[in-house]
Parts: sequence; C-alpha cells; structure tokens
Amino acid sequence: MSESTWLAERFEEHRPYLRAVAYRMLGSATEADDAVQETWLRLSRAENEDVENLRGWLTTVIAQVCLNVLRSRATRREVELPDPIVSSEAMLQPEQEAILADSVGLALLIVLDTLTPPERLAFVLHDTFDVPFEQIGALVGRSPAAARQLASRARRRVRSAGVAHTDSDRSRQRRLVDAFFAAARAGDFTGLLAVLDPDAILRADFGPKRPAASRVIRGAQAIAGQARSIPGSVLHPVLVNDLPGVFVTVRGRPFVVMAFTAVGERIVEIDVYADPERVPVIAADVLPDARELSPARATS
Repeated sequence: MSESTWLAERFEEHRPYLRAVAYRMLGSATEADDAVQETWLRLSRAENEDVENLRGWLTTVIAQVCLNVLRSRATRREVELPDPIVSSEAMLQPEQEAILADSVGLALLIVLDTLTPPERLAFVLHDTFDVPFEQIGALVGRSPAAARQLASRARRRVRSAGVAHTDSDRSRQRRLVDAFFAAARAGDFTGLLAVLDPDAILRADFGPKRPAASRVIRGAQAIAGQARSIPGSVLHPVLVNDLPGVFVTVRGRPFVVMAFTAVGERIVEIDVYADPERVPVIAADVLPDARELSPARATS
C-alpha cells in the first residue's frame, strides 16, 4: 500500500467526526463539507513528521478552517436559519447519522449563531468533543484559562436562551405535528392552541431576496392565527435533524421545509424554510422519495 493511499484511508476513518465538528461550528452542511475537503487538502500537503496525533491534528486544522469562515461571514440577516439535515423517516443515511450523533438540534444551532466565533469554537470543541482548553486556547490565541472563560460564557448564553430538551419519543412528536396540520386544515383555532405551547415561537426564513417576508412570530395565538391551507400542496413526513417535520411540495415542486421542536405534549418551536433557492438543496435527500410518500393537504 502506498503512503498516499494509507493516508487517505486514515482520513476517511475520521471524516464523520470532522463533518460533525464542522456542522456544529458552521451550521451549514455545505460549508461543513467544504471545510472537510480543505482539511484533507492540508493533510495531503503536510509532512508526515508534522502529524503524530492524526485526530488531534485534524481537529486543529478543521477548527482553524471553520474559525476563518465564521470570521469572514457578512452580517447575518435578522431571520437566517441554519441548514437542517432532512432525511426520510424510514432511515438516516450513514453520513447523516454521523453528523447528528450527538443529537444537535436546530434550536441549539440558532443560539450558536449568536455567539462570537471564539465563543462558538470553545463551546463546540470542549462541551461536545472534549477538546482540552490548552488546544482551544492555541487556536484562538489565548491562554487556557481565557479559553475556559469563552466556553463558560457561551454555556451561559445557551442556558439563558432556554434551548429546549426535546422529547425523544418520535411517535409522540409525529402525532403532535399531524395534529397541528389537521387543526390548521380544518381552521380549528382551539385545536391549534391545544398542541402549541403558549410561548411557542415560529421563525420563517424566506431567504436574502425576500428579507421583508422573513419574520419571527411569538405566542400560540399569533401562530395559530397565521396557519392556513396552501392550495395544491402535498405534505411529506420527514425527519429534520432527526425530529419529525414536513417537506411540502406544491404541484410537484419543492415549496417549504418545516421543522418542529416539541417538549412533552406541546410544540415549542417551528422553523420554516421558505427560500425557493435553498429548499431544493436542503431537501435533496428526500426529493427522490417524494412521490412515494402519503400525500395530505399542507399548511404553513
């Protein structure tokens, strides 16, 4: 076996881990894949003697790549949702299982988007992947004690945001989602209030070309008042970041993806992806299956 082949095989062993790190750092599956590819390019150009601990070396490199991406980002729009991982309810693909191995939810990714790049790096690397503060400090040019403070500050932000600990019972969550759509379809305002938490929040992202349409709606009554049927729509049950959600087509074309976060018997968050350029991309893994799923009238 040649040295380059051996190195490539070793890298592939670490690819799922690297994608998981990059997805949490960037909140974008596409950017995560780009970061992994850049990490491979740097490894392929490195001298062998520079890489003694491969996992540690790769962690450092992909963290640096992600940190550069975060620092170079333009100011985010008021409502800009992170990329979801959309999959069939039948099963997650192996690469999707790897990226969601630690059950990263959209609610957490949304909060992470409010952190500074060093805070996000410190929180993700230490709290999720147990990277020592000595290594984190070197990445952000600070002492281990300062890196610890970054992670602590980020942890407080996450806690104060009240990121929901979702129910792990998918069947119960699916029943809540189905009940939401059934009530909306029937114009049953009381039924909608029955499945929505009083303090529920809905975020709708229509993309950069329609920033005025993007909005945040707070409170069960306000959300219920906006629910309506969409003529010609078909609803397809999917998983969004491993939780029950829906992919909606209108006359066979991708329309929206809706993610739901439920706690107990109530829906606490709804995230609506309605950017016409983005929806086909994030729903690409379920597009081939759309015709086989059971249709139903959809709402948003």
